[in-house]
Amino acid sequence: MGVVLAGVLASVCLSMASGAMAGEAGTPSTAILSGAISPGELGSTLAAPRAWNPIPAFSAREKWRSLPAPVREAYVRAGEGLLHCRWPELQATGFLEYVRTGDRSRFQTTMFSRRQQLATLVIAECVEGKGRFRDDIINGIWTICEESYWGVPAHVGMQRAGSGLPDVEEPTVDLFAAETASLLAWTSYLLHDSLDAVTPLISARIAHEVERRVNAPNLDRDDLWWMGLTPKRVNNWTPWICSNWLSAVLILEKDPGTRVRAVTKIMQCLDRFLDTYEDDGGCDEGPGYWGRAGASLFDCLEMLHSATRGRIDVYSHPRIREIGKFIVRAHIAGPWFVNFADAPARLQPDAPTIFRYGRAIGDADMVGFGAHVARGQRLGEGIVPGQFGVLGRVLPALFVLQDLQKATPSDACLRDSWFPGIQVMMARSAEGTAEGFFLAAQGGHNDESHNHNDVGNFIVSLDGEPLIIDVGVETYTSKTFSAQRYSIWTMQSAYHNVPTVNGVSQKDGRRFAAREVEYTTTDARASLSMDIAGAYPPESAIGSWRRMVSLDRTNAVEIHDTYALTAMKEPVRLSLMTCREPDVSAAGRIQLSRSLRGGEGTAADIRYPPEGFTVRAEEISITDPQLQSSWGNRIWRITLTSTSLSLTGEHILKITPSR
Repeated sequence: MGVVLAGVLASVCLSMASGAMAGEAGTPSTAILSGAISPGELGSTLAAPRAWNPIPAFSAREKWRSLPAPVREAYVRAGEGLLHCRWPELQATGFLEYVRTGDRSRFQTTMFSRRQQLATLVIAECVEGKGRFRDDIINGIWTICEESYWGVPAHVGMQRAGSGLPDVEEPTVDLFAAETASLLAWTSYLLHDSLDAVTPLISARIAHEVERRVNAPNLDRDDLWWMGLTPKRVNNWTPWICSNWLSAVLILEKDPGTRVRAVTKIMQCLDRFLDTYEDDGGCDEGPGYWGRAGASLFDCLEMLHSATRGRIDVYSHPRIREIGKFIVRAHIAGPWFVNFADAPARLQPDAPTIFRYGRAIGDADMVGFGAHVARGQRLGEGIVPGQFGVLGRVLPALFVLQDLQKATPSDACLRDSWFPGIQVMMARSAEGTAEGFFLAAQGGHNDESHNHNDVGNFIVSLDGEPLIIDVGVETYTSKTFSAQRYSIWTMQSAYHNVPTVNGVSQKDGRRFAAREVEYTTTDARASLSMDIAGAYPPESAIGSWRRMVSLDRTNAVEIHDTYALTAMKEPVRLSLMTCREPDVSAAGRIQLSRSLRGGEGTAADIRYPPEGFTVRAEEISITDPQLQSSWGNRIWRITLTSTSLSLTGEHILKITPSR
C-alpha cells in the first residue's frame, strides 16, 4: 500500500450533501478570514512562489535524512516495489458504471491507485535522493495529466452536460480534481529542479494542467456550489477543496495580482464555511468528516499563516479553537467515536493534524490526544498513512513526527460536552476515564449535512465499548445522495434509537426538528430533554413526545418518554440498535452480551416495564464493507412494542451493567 489508506478512500467524504445547521448562503458573513487583512496588505505580504518554503524541498538533504530511520526505509522499500511500474488503465466504460449501475467504487479505486503510486514514488525519491525513482515519477505525472477529468464519476454531474462522461470543454472542480492539482503542485514544489534536469516541459505541463483544470475555473466561476456564493449550503467540500486549491495557487501561480485574487476568494469561501458553525465548533457531519471539515480548514489556516509570515493568524478566535477541539470531545474510547450522520463509529483519525492543530491553538488536550492516537497507530515506524491528499497532509506529518513522538500522550476523556448549535450532548461517568457509561444524544433537525432521520437518537458505550449504537452508513452508491436516499435502511428512523408512531417514521427536511430542547449537567447527572414530535409528519398523529435521555453518573442511563397522541392506529414501537447479542427471554429485562467481538467487556441489562411492552430481537446480517469495518458481520434491532392503546403514555428504559 502507498501513502493512502485505500480502504478509507472508498467511503469517506465523497459526498455533495445537503448542508449544515447553523448558517446558510445569503446570511451575513462573519469575515473571520477575509476581514483579517485587506487586499492591499495581502499583496504586500504574500510570499512569492519560490519564496514560500513550508516544507523542505528535495535539495534540503539534511532535513530529509533527519526523518526517523524506519520511516525512510519504509518509503524506499515501497518505492522499490514501484520501479518500472505500470499505471492502471482508466476506461470510459468504467467511468460510466456510476450512471449505469450506481457503482462509484471500482473506477475510483483505479484512479486513486495512480495517485497513491505517484505520491509514494515522490516521497521515496525525496528520502533517498539518488534519482532512482525519477523516471517512474515522470511517467506518473504524464499519465495523470493525460486524464480527461481529475474528479470522480459521482461528481461529474456538476457540469452542464450532467452525469455520464466528462465534458473536457467544461472543467469543473470537485474534491478529487482539487486533490490531484495539489498532488501535482507539491510534486513540482519538491522536485522542480530535478524534473527540469530531464526536461522543463514536465514542470510546465503540471502548471498548465493545474491552471486550466482547477485554478482558472475556481477563480473565474462563482456558480460552483461549494464556494458558498449560491443558495446551496456548504459543507466539508469547501475547506477540503480550498486547502488543495490554495496549495496549488501558492506553489504554481506566478502572477502577483492573480495570487492575491485567488487567495482573497479562498478566504471568502472559507468564511462561508465558517458561517455554518456556531462558536461551539460542533460539526453536524460528525467526527468521521472532521478530518475533511475542521482539519482541512486547519490546512488552509496553516498555509495562510506561513505564506503571510504570520500576518493572517486567527487561532485565537473562539470558533476556530472549538472547531479543532470537536474531535477530542467526540471521542469515546479507543477507536470509537460519536458517529451521528454519515460517520463511521470506528475511526483512525489523523494524529499529526490533531497534534498540529492543538499546538497552533495552544490546547493541551488536543496535543496530548494527537500523541495518544499516534502512539496507538505506531506512527514513525513506517509509511505515514493519509487520506487522498497524500502530499498535502503527509508532508507536514513527516516533519512533525519527532515532536509527536516526544510529546506526552493523553486521552482527555472529557466528562461533558454540549454543542447548542447542533443540539448534541456527550457525557461520561467520570472525567479522564473510559470506565463506566458514555452517553451521546441529539436533538437538531432532519436536514443536517449527511443527514439521517434521527432526531432524539442516542448512543451508549460501557467501559469503552459500544452498547447502543448508531449504525452509520453503508458504502456510498448513486442512491446515497439522490432522491432515493431515505429508501436506504441506515438513513431511516426505524433503524435508529427512536420511536415509530402509528407505523410512521420521521421525515426528512429542515422543518422536521426537535422543539423545546434543554440540556443540563451536574456532578451527579447529565441530560438532554426535548419534544421530538416535530420530527414526524402529521400522519403520525403525535401531539407531543417528550424524550429525556439521562446519564446517572452512579452507573446508569435512562430514557424517559412521555407522549400524547391524537389518534391510535397501531401500537407505538421503540427501536434500539445494538452490536451486542441480546437475550429478550426474561420479561422486563433485555440482557446484552459482554462484548462486540466476544471479548471480556461488561455485559449490560436494559430494564423496561414488563406489563407495558412485548419485545423481539431481529438479527441483521452485515455484508457491506463499510459497516463491517465497525460492526463485523451482524447487529441487532430490538423492538419494544407497546401493549397499551391509550392516547397518552409514559415509560422509562434503564440501562445498567449486569450484576
